Amino acid sequence: MTPVELSRTVLHALRAAVDAGELRGVAVPDGRAVRVERPRPGGCGDYATNLALQIARAAERSPRQVAEVLSPRLAAEPGIAGVDITGPGFLNITLAGSRAAAAAELVRRVREDGHCYGHVHPDTGELAQLHAPRELRAVVLADSVRRILRSQGTLVRVTCDAEPPAAWADRLGVRVDACGRPPEPMPTPRPVPAPAAATLRLGRDAARWALLHPAPHDHPRVTPEQGGDGHLVQRESNPLFRVRYAHARARALSRNADGLGFDAAPGEVDAPELLDAVEAHPAVLDAAARHRAPDRLARHLVRTADALLDLQGSVLPRGDEKPSAAHRARLALAEAAGTVLAGGLSLLGISAPENL
Repeated sequence: MTPVELSRTVLHALRAAVDAGELRGVAVPDGRAVRVERPRPGGCGDYATNLALQIARAAERSPRQVAEVLSPRLAAEPGIAGVDITGPGFLNITLAGSRAAAAAELVRRVREDGHCYGHVHPDTGELAQLHAPRELRAVVLADSVRRILRSQGTLVRVTCDAEPPAAWADRLGVRVDACGRPPEPMPTPRPVPAPAAATLRLGRDAARWALLHPAPHDHPRVTPEQGGDGHLVQRESNPLFRVRYAHARARALSRNADGLGFDAAPGEVDAPELLDAVEAHPAVLDAAARHRAPDRLARHLVRTADALLDLQGSVLPRGDEKPSAAHRARLALAEAAGTVLAGGLSLLGISAPENL
């Protein structure tokens, strides 16, 4: 839609509101008088118009009240994906098919799906059996693959050569459905093993991350000599800390925004790396399931967390700055990224604390 076509669309919405008696005393201006332009700082979308400010006096209403009358009519016009009201009554218009519209729709989808974003519903009817040797890393890998496959609609049965020690279930949350060697050879994951005693001392979250973040053919770092204690430190050098911290920051941003009196609203956001990471989440889950590779999901969570931490500084207003549509859109994206992180961590069997 060109600016000229959009100007006519705005005029059509105004004429409809006047004809319906929603705006009395307003003379419908000539089409050339309806000006649309790129949003100014604090605005959002593809174009904006100050029409509500122009006709507010004639309508004997505030500009914002006029904008609230025009907004739903304009949003219903063909070719328009959404309308946001900013400032005293500017109408910010997002065109259908634009990147801004796609970003807003992506965030809305994550907000609707929650932790199930990227999951497949209903079940596909596919069945999978995972068999693991009685080795800690192999059992943890099978347990996480089970979770990821279930997220993609596959029913899964996990078996093990022999009953795993109770400590593996108690400390790391793994479980198997049956024990014993299969009568016929089965595809069995055989990652580079890790010493059980050194792994268990790390605790559930750090231990599972230490075993799942590296590719199966890579050696995990679990002993102190290997730097395994690095999974426990709360520093930027620790990828697990960055992922969990980014999730906690997303939750903190929501709480702080609530304290400032505004909430999230999907809209245009200049954060291509974070948008790409959130958008890629369903494809990452699909690939992790097909390749039986939780490490793909773990690396994707690190990428998402780093992009979110880059955005966090611009989410909340600073100083005397008033919350704008841009702040609400950034908050919505940050919340969506936090949802992706929490959902992904749960598939790895790792907790996502609200505070860290």
